[in-house]
This record gives sequence, C-alpha cells and structure tokens, in this order.
Amino acid sequence: MSTNVQNTDDINARMYRFDNVHQPLASIHDFTDEYIKQYKETGFIAIEQILTAKEVGQSIDAVMDNIFNRDTKVKLQFTKPQSELKTDDEREFAVRKLYNFVEFDESLRAIAYHPAILSVVERLLGEEVNLVQDQALLKPPFGGAEKPWHQDMAYNNLTWKKPVVGVWIALDEAGLDNGCMHVIPRSHMGGATPHYAVRDWQICDTNVPVDKDTAVPLQPGGILFFHGLLYHGTPNNHSSKRRRSLQFHYAPKSAEKMSAGEYKRIFTNEMTSAEC
Repeated sequence: MSTNVQNTDDINARMYRFDNVHQPLASIHDFTDEYIKQYKETGFIAIEQILTAKEVGQSIDAVMDNIFNRDTKVKLQFTKPQSELKTDDEREFAVRKLYNFVEFDESLRAIAYHPAILSVVERLLGEEVNLVQDQALLKPPFGGAEKPWHQDMAYNNLTWKKPVVGVWIALDEAGLDNGCMHVIPRSHMGGATPHYAVRDWQICDTNVPVDKDTAVPLQPGGILFFHGLLYHGTPNNHSSKRRRSLQFHYAPKSAEKMSAGEYKRIFTNEMTSAEC
C-alpha cells in the first residue's frame, strides 16, 4: 500500500464515522411542514427521487461533454496540469470540479432552476431565493480526494447576512464507500467557525465533533438540502466507482452581502490569532 493511500485511509478512519447512517425521505411527497422544523433544528434534510433517471442522465452527459470539450466556456478545476493528461480517463479523473456552467449549459441550468428544488428551498427559507453558486463536484475512483469538514458560508462568495441553503445532488450512487456526504447535525447552531488552510480551507480537525458524524448516502437523483453553516465533508474515495454530483447554493432574495471585514472577523482567526 502506498504512503498516500495509507495517509488517506488514516484520514477516513480518524475524521469520519461509517456506522451512523441517515435515512432520507423516500420522495418529495413525504416533505411535509414537520420536516421544515426538523431542518431548522438539525441543519439538513435529505430527499430521494427528486430528479428522474432521465434528468440524472442528461446531467451526467452535460458534465462529461464539458469535461471533454476543449472549447467549453464552463470553468474546470484540474488536479494536474492539462499537458500531462494524455487519455480521456486521465482528463476526466483529473477534474475536481466544474463551475459557472448555468449561463452556458441548458441541461444543467434546468436543474439549477428545477421547480421541485426551488419549491423545497423556498419553503425552508420562507421566501423567494436567488441562485448564487453552481458547481459539479467530482470524486473519481481509486483516489478521489477528501473534502475536509467545513461550512460553505466560510467561502467568501457565500458570505451573505442571511443563511444560504446548499443543494447537493447525487448523479451516481453516493455511498459509504465512494464519498457520500457526511454532516454534523445541529452544528449550524454554533454560528460561524474559523477556518484554516490545512488540507483545504477547513475547520481544524480537532474542532470537529467526529463522534456526532452522520453519513447521508443517496441514490442518483437524491438531494441533500443543508444550512450554509452546517459542518459537512466527504471522505476519500478508495472504491472503483465514480461519485459525481451537482451542488447549488441559494440565498434569500432579501439577503445582503457581508462585508470583507465582517467575513474576516468571523470566519478566520483574526480575533484570536490561534493556529490550527
């Protein structure tokens, strides 16, 4: 076993639990007002079967087309220099994420403004919303990297004065073995947490209550809706399976942007100068 695999195995074992598994709602028809209250208490709600198999297939096709189209206007983030990528598999598996695609891709734009998704988000927030971020997050087989524990609103473009809602959509089956979402229920109630540049822009490992970790496996077309201050992360993918997903963020229409100074004060170590 390589040193890198040993290290990522250690991270998975140390930072994630795989024995505490959340059961999503079977369909959007089960999403009653009682689950709005549950969302406010726990910081998340998961619902299966929101997207149809056709919509999932069209989304996968769109993601793959943009990966292989050298002239795409969609932004791609690679883990290796493109000059080193000689085969289609090497290119695909080196793409960590796609973003800013809604303007250019009709299929993915349709998902971002999907009536069922917007209906759930607006019920959770109690008002109309604006789409403020669009991404496809990819975790390839045999080494798709961890996304350490973090709060999405600690990323500066999501620092609104009201909570955003993250919408994470499984395109492949997202299971315990290939990097499904993990959350810390009720962690949003603690407010903003300082983040540090360690393996990523993340909450310090020692500040994560791993004993409360809850895994949220989803079938293709299932969706996790989560509060912008909820602690969440995804472990390394050591399986032979892809784990492709879409992620959107929505802010209340009445929300205003947080100033750079406010962001620095509450999401960094500006006040304490503490190190991770």
